[in-house]
Amino acid sequence: MSNSNNFDAIVIGGGHNGLVNAAYLAKSGLKTLVLERRHLVGGAAITEELVPGFKFTTFSYAISLMRPDIVQDLRLADHGMLVLPLVNTFQPDFNGNYLLLGADADANFHEIARHSREDAESIRDLSHLIDRVCFALKPLMDNIPPNAMSDDPAELAAMAGLKDYMAGLEPDVQAMIDKFVNCSAAEILEEYFESDLVKALIASSGIIGSKVGPRSKGSGLVWLFHKMGEYDGVLGEWGFHKGGNGGFTEVLAKAVVAFGGTILTDADVDTVIYENSVATGVRLASGDEYFAPTVVSALDPRRTFTQLVSSDDLPNSLTEAIGKYKFQGTAAKVNFALSDLPSFPGLENRKDIFMGFTNLGPSIDYLEEAFADCEAGRYSKKPFLDCCVQSTIDPDMTPPGKHIMSCFVMYAPYHLSESDWDTERENLGDVVQATIEEFFPGFGSLILHREIVTPLDIERIVGLTEGNIFAGELFADQMFLNRPAPGWNQYRTPISGYYQCGSGTHPGGCVIGGPGKLAAQQILGDLKNQEN
Repeated sequence: MSNSNNFDAIVIGGGHNGLVNAAYLAKSGLKTLVLERRHLVGGAAITEELVPGFKFTTFSYAISLMRPDIVQDLRLADHGMLVLPLVNTFQPDFNGNYLLLGADADANFHEIARHSREDAESIRDLSHLIDRVCFALKPLMDNIPPNAMSDDPAELAAMAGLKDYMAGLEPDVQAMIDKFVNCSAAEILEEYFESDLVKALIASSGIIGSKVGPRSKGSGLVWLFHKMGEYDGVLGEWGFHKGGNGGFTEVLAKAVVAFGGTILTDADVDTVIYENSVATGVRLASGDEYFAPTVVSALDPRRTFTQLVSSDDLPNSLTEAIGKYKFQGTAAKVNFALSDLPSFPGLENRKDIFMGFTNLGPSIDYLEEAFADCEAGRYSKKPFLDCCVQSTIDPDMTPPGKHIMSCFVMYAPYHLSESDWDTERENLGDVVQATIEEFFPGFGSLILHREIVTPLDIERIVGLTEGNIFAGELFADQMFLNRPAPGWNQYRTPISGYYQCGSGTHPGGCVIGGPGKLAAQQILGDLKNQEN
């Protein structure tokens, strides 16, 4: 057994959570190895130059929910972390009308008041209340949740403390949390707003990456989850990392190495090696073996519990829960290289409208009709598109004067009822292109290159089951105490020394880093207890 193959900890998967986890473990002094199946680290957070001079954020394309303490703990700024603000949000309508919101709260008030004075007043009240909800729930996001299935006195005390904490919140905050959990985004928005554009703009946050429509129960919780992020201290705001999300995961990789960790790419882990329910290492598809008493899976729950280990060696309750765990990937990406910026009638030559997100989905009814196609097992004929012309934020993403446009597509169900994704890939691209053309006439003439990423592509390339971008739906029964399964929400597994740290664990998906950090906290705590 070669000493070069012996480590204190092995992390399977070099996505952002795996890298965060490895950096914390290496920082603590553990000899840590990251094994990544692909030729580059980053998982779904990568940047690729698919056309000379054009850098594409192939999958994930923005940053918000990254926990600020991770940036400080891992000294990411020292390694080049630079998040640029996504200043504006542009919501066009078919009739030439639009909403253009930015960083100036007073300007936003008047912009919304163009559509409804009452809505302009209401959004202030609702935003303030949601901020209070987010502040109240932040401790839950940033700490290891209790184990509701345990009879350990410490866990029982933690559950009692959680109950007391929630009961101690102000009544209006409690009531709003209850609405987010039990109501649809549309139900909540109908209480506050009358403008279709305003309601649709906000409701879109409740459907991103999830098999829910704006009128579906569950969309309220997805909306709240996306509000839990922040940029530069402002809740709910988003940013774009210099060089794309691949630039960010390169920063994380530098942190791992700086703390003494090792990263191997083109290293496809086939199985976790364990005996008598004690992990001892991993075996690659190549047959190479690496050994460590601590093994961490940054893969999704299905791969963690049914691919890397035998389900026969796990409790039936766990295998049943993982079997019922909902992935339901419903999102695709279409990325464009453009010769120039698109043009919106009446706002020609306005670069500022593209310095952030462009939401194509002007009403709740439009979003709901797009979801109806998904429910029927079809990709949306008129999809909701969350677009970002990232080259307006970071000009180094393209040659001078040229642009890239990243389009997140809802809905594109992993399971198609009447076809398959290899057949429908180009057809999806055509639908997305035609949808953009409706809002931005002449868009097609600007296209230099088009890249289409289906849910099946996400599964094949990144390894996310069913192409679910969150490694599992963000539904109430798959969050917090239940993510990924009751009794196994604290990053441990039934195999001693084998842990989980992917987005399928608490607090969940997006480029958040929380699962990687909290899993490292659990691992280091367990190791300390073993010493004692």
